[in-house]
Amino acid sequence: MHGRPGDVDREEPSRLATAVTQLGLRHVVVTSVDRDDLTDGGASAFAQTITEIRQRISNCRIEVLIPDFSGRAVDLETVLKARPDVLNHNIETVKRLYRVARPGGRYTRALELIERAARYTPSIPTKSGLMVGLGESLAEIVSTLIDLRRAGCDLITIGQYLRPSAAHLPVSRYYTPKEFVQLKQTALELGFGQVEAGPLVRSSYHAREQTEAFNKGR
Repeated sequence: MHGRPGDVDREEPSRLATAVTQLGLRHVVVTSVDRDDLTDGGASAFAQTITEIRQRISNCRIEVLIPDFSGRAVDLETVLKARPDVLNHNIETVKRLYRVARPGGRYTRALELIERAARYTPSIPTKSGLMVGLGESLAEIVSTLIDLRRAGCDLITIGQYLRPSAAHLPVSRYYTPKEFVQLKQTALELGFGQVEAGPLVRSSYHAREQTEAFNKGR
C-alpha cells in the first residue's frame, strides 16, 4: 500500500483484491511500508483491503502484518474490526538490542500490540517473528519468547538475520539448522501453537500451512 506522502491511494485495496482474486489465492499476507506520515499509520487502508478481499473471494484466509501504529490502540482496533484471520506484528529482536536494531520501534510497544489484539479479539490468532544472529544470547531469545507468550502470541517464526546492506548491523553469527530445531522445540514447550524456525524462515514462510495446522489444533 503506497501513495502520495500523507495520503493513501484509495484504489490500492481494490487493485490488491483484484490480484488476489485473479490468482485464486487461498491465503494472503498483506503488509506495507511504515506510514508514519498518516494520522492512522495506514490502519484504515489495511481494514479496507481486508474488506475488499472478503467481498471478492470469501474463502481466502487473510493475514495482516502490521506496524505498531506508534502504540495507538484505536488504529489497531480499526484493523481488528475488519476481522483478519491472523494478526501479525514482528517483534524482530530481543529487548537489549531493540534501540540499535529497531531505533524507530519499542520492545514494550510491540508486546502491548500483541496483548491488546489477543484481548480485544481472542478468536483471531496473533503472530510474531524473531530474527536471530544480531548478538543476542540464548537466554535473551528464551526471555523474548516467554514475553510473547505472556502477551498472548499464538504463532511464531524464527529466522536468521541477514545484513541487507553495509548501512545495517552486521551479522554476529549464523545459527546452524540444528540450533533452529532446538529453538523450535523450546518455543513449542513454551506453549506456542505453531512454530516455523530455520535459516531462511521469514514472516510469511509456510503462512497458510502454519495457520491451518494451528486452527486444526485449537
